[in-house]
Amino acid sequence: MTILILSDGRAGHVNQSIAFAKHLHATYEVISIKYSCQAYKMLSYLLDKLYFYTACIFKYDMPQKDNYDVIVCAGSTTYYAAKVLARRMHTPAITMMLPKGYRYDFDTIFAQMHDNPPLQHNIIPLPANFSYVEPKGLFVPKSKSVGLIIGGNNALFTMDKARMKSQLDFIFTHFADYEIAVTTSPRTPKEIESLVESYPFAYSVIFSQNKMNPIADFLHHCEVVFITMDSTSMISEAISYGASCIEILPLDNTQNTKFYTMVQTLEREGYLHIFNDSVALNNRKINFETYAQRLNV
Repeated sequence: MTILILSDGRAGHVNQSIAFAKHLHATYEVISIKYSCQAYKMLSYLLDKLYFYTACIFKYDMPQKDNYDVIVCAGSTTYYAAKVLARRMHTPAITMMLPKGYRYDFDTIFAQMHDNPPLQHNIIPLPANFSYVEPKGLFVPKSKSVGLIIGGNNALFTMDKARMKSQLDFIFTHFADYEIAVTTSPRTPKEIESLVESYPFAYSVIFSQNKMNPIADFLHHCEVVFITMDSTSMISEAISYGASCIEILPLDNTQNTKFYTMVQTLEREGYLHIFNDSVALNNRKINFETYAQRLNV
C-alpha cells in the first residue's frame, strides 16, 4: 500500500498520519498543504458545503506519483485539499481527526472520543491519537527507573511552579532508590526548566538546550512514567507502547477541558491514573494497528 500524507506543518497532526502508515506497514510520501491567505481557508468551508472542489485556493508540493492507494490527512488546513486531490486521483481519503466544519463524507474518519463524534458508518472512534513508538537508545538505565515527561503552557493550561515542585518532591521521595529521568518539551517555560535543573535527576533532557526526544526510551524502560496533562500526543504515545504504569500530572483544577475528558475516560478503562498524591498500577495499552486495519476503502 502507498499512502499520500498531507501535512499542515504541525508535528502533532502529521505524526498521527505517519503512525497510521507505519501500523499498516505501508510506504508513504508527505507533502505540504498551505493557504496563501486566511480568507481562502475560510472559503474552503463554504466550497465544501457546496460540493465545489478546486485546487486554486491552496498550494501544495507536487507528489512524486500520479496515484496512491489512499490519501491521509489531519488538521483543518488539510481537509479540503484531501477531498480535492482524492477526486483528482480517484483515491479514497481518510482523516486522522474529526474534520470539524467540513462535511463528514470522507471514506474513513478516525475521531477521538473526546471530540464526541457522531455515530456514522465511516467514523471510527478512538480513545486517543494514533501513535507509533520507536525507542532510540537515548536513555538506558542501569537499574529500575522512573520517567518524567514535562510539557508546557497551551491555550487551556498554564504550568504552576509550586504545583510542579510539589509533584517533583513526591517523585523524589517515593522513588528515592530509582533512577529518575526527565525530559522537557518545546513548550516548557524557562522557570519550570530551572526548577527541573535544581533536582538531582539521573538523566535529564532540557529541550531548550538539547533538542532530542527520549520519550520512547522512557516508555521502553521505566516502571512508572509521569506525564503532564497538556499534550494528547504524549499521552497517546504512553498508552500505546511498553509496560510502564502511566501517571498523569494535573496542571490545574479545571476539569471541563478536552484533556480532562480524555484522561478521565482512559483512567476508567485502566490505561492510566490521574495523579492524586498516590500512584496506581494502570498500564493497559491500546493496539493502534487493530484500528488501522479497520480502514474502509
